[in-house]
Amino acid sequence: MKKIYLDYAATTPTDPEVVKAMLPYFTDRFGNPSSIHSFGQEGKAAIEEARGKIASFLGAKQEEIIFTGCGTESDNFAIKGTAYANQNKGNHIITSSIEHPAVIKSCKFLEKMGFKITYLPVNKDGLIDPDDVKKAITDKTILISIMHANNEIGTIQPIAEIGKIAKEKEISFHSDAVQTFGHLPINVDELNVDLFSMSGHKLCGPNGIGALYIGKGTRIVPFMHGGEQEKRRRASTENVPAIVGFGKAVEIARETMNEEAKKLTVLRDKLIKGIFEKIEHVRLNGHPTKRLPNNVNVSIEFIEGESMLLNLDMEGIAVSTGSACSSSSLEASHVLLALGLSHELAHGSLRFTMGRFTEKKDIDDVLEVLPKIVKKLRSMSPLWKN
Repeated sequence: MKKIYLDYAATTPTDPEVVKAMLPYFTDRFGNPSSIHSFGQEGKAAIEEARGKIASFLGAKQEEIIFTGCGTESDNFAIKGTAYANQNKGNHIITSSIEHPAVIKSCKFLEKMGFKITYLPVNKDGLIDPDDVKKAITDKTILISIMHANNEIGTIQPIAEIGKIAKEKEISFHSDAVQTFGHLPINVDELNVDLFSMSGHKLCGPNGIGALYIGKGTRIVPFMHGGEQEKRRRASTENVPAIVGFGKAVEIARETMNEEAKKLTVLRDKLIKGIFEKIEHVRLNGHPTKRLPNNVNVSIEFIEGESMLLNLDMEGIAVSTGSACSSSSLEASHVLLALGLSHELAHGSLRFTMGRFTEKKDIDDVLEVLPKIVKKLRSMSPLWKN
């Protein structure tokens, strides 16, 4: 059996066309974009071209896009930068209980600095109620941060509705869009966002590059200090090859996104249907329809997700038990616990995420292998009664 990669939510293979676009900027076009000679200006022009592609995809202005080192940095910049820029107005931030660690831990850090954080609950499908956002707002609220779609369970949040509430109250609104950017149609004005985090390696672009949309007029202070790069908002010599690759990945996504989403939705639904037909005592985590087209997260009772993952890996199939950023932790997923799952059921979860290079045969192979693994592991489990 060939190796099958079903962990696209963790990272994606870089598209060959992206690699091709990047290569000259490692060799012939190596100039520092801050240099005024022709070598530097060539790099600067490439950066602005990529910035324009990303801005166009979002319906934003070119000057509203700031390049960062990754999605995590974009989240940190948005949350801490907004908090410190507005602390004379208030010290209250609203977020959710299922955010990515980059948001949760940024908020935990700010709590130690004297800020007050409200962590909103979600329902059993992982959805946030906009009314809960409205009720949580106080006269000290300076930021609302709600992810566009969850990285573990794929649930897509009602961002436009939450953003409208924030706009009416004149509160900055940030959304972590690392899992949706390049995969769903996005317009920042329609979503009512002031800050929007993105990452290159989730859409077949390179690792080590991210971006943050900062809407005109949004109050934010720099997260990094040093040179004059990125309009004095993010000091550091720009990673030109990665920025070029990010721009190319967005260009490809713009052309292929709709067809890709249709294909992945079919594969997703085929996998869900097959799992439920072939394995008993299974729960689908996340909203049944308001979910990313490539995400399948299931909890399989009476066995551990880690054991299933390792057995699948031995068969050449790569999946995940949750977020790659916390995969070394032995703790149950905070996202699954927030849905109301027990620790035992949360520990028995698997996340399958598909992408550009996933084929129908890959899903067929998983549905052939997984039931056998579950049967074997359950036969050794003291919890299994059949």
